[in-house]
Amino acid sequence: MEKSNRREALKKLATGTAALSASSLLAGNVYASPSDDEKNTPLKLKGNINHSVCQWCYSFIPVEELCKVVKKIGFSAIDLMGPKDWPTLQQYGIYSSMCYIGGKVSLTEGFNDKKYHEQLIKDYLEVIPMMVKAGYKDVICFSGSRNGMDDETGLKNCVEGLQKILPVAEKNGITIQMELLNSKVDHKDYMCDKTAWGVELAKRLGSENFKLLYDIYHMQIDEGDVIRTIRDNHQYIGHYHTGGVPGRHIIDESQELYYPAIMKAIIETGYKGYVAQEFIPNEKDNETKIAALKKAVKICDV
Repeated sequence: MEKSNRREALKKLATGTAALSASSLLAGNVYASPSDDEKNTPLKLKGNINHSVCQWCYSFIPVEELCKVVKKIGFSAIDLMGPKDWPTLQQYGIYSSMCYIGGKVSLTEGFNDKKYHEQLIKDYLEVIPMMVKAGYKDVICFSGSRNGMDDETGLKNCVEGLQKILPVAEKNGITIQMELLNSKVDHKDYMCDKTAWGVELAKRLGSENFKLLYDIYHMQIDEGDVIRTIRDNHQYIGHYHTGGVPGRHIIDESQELYYPAIMKAIIETGYKGYVAQEFIPNEKDNETKIAALKKAVKICDV
């Protein structure tokens, strides 16, 4: 009897799946690439997500050209921009949604090691007034590599270093954001590789001007359970990056994360900041790479 019921259920499921597939084709697909007409038309964004894109993923075109691309797609922010490029952004009315202090900052030499504190403190105290003048609010920072260091020592060192710049950040309305990166594939030995570690750092600092940059791609690799983690820790998160897993390519049906559900979960937390696309387009030519960016923005615009 059980086998018969299972067989019937599978038949119904197969029929239903076929019907669903046909229905999806008729109704349109969230993953569908822009048509030729759509490629030249700005997206009609819903306004629930503030969209951005990480410049380094599109470094195959000049910053000036990327500004034009962003405007053409229909949003107006670029992530990870250093001071030298801010005038270009301002020329095109593009916002620097996550500032970068330039070539001085390193993912491996961060706040967890006291020997880098002097230079880091100097660099951040120099860039914060520049951000204020430019009208920008967020700047990235990194924990650095472990190099044999235990978690507790790393936390204490980060607190000590960051406390030297946070008063200036607080006074000027600037938020320092430490990025969560995976240590399994891309950044071996990176210390801030788990949300719990970053949250503990945020709690110890106790400042609304220190947040975590939650990189969805990186955290899917190192810990998974993305939506639950966002819901449970959203008060410590100040920025989001995307990326397809595996490979950090386009965030469509070719990878394992369903970004519309993730974006809805982010919105439900009351988040009003930026979500920046940080995937590496693996298309062959620049036109299709840019089309991939437009497709990704459309996927995330829930």
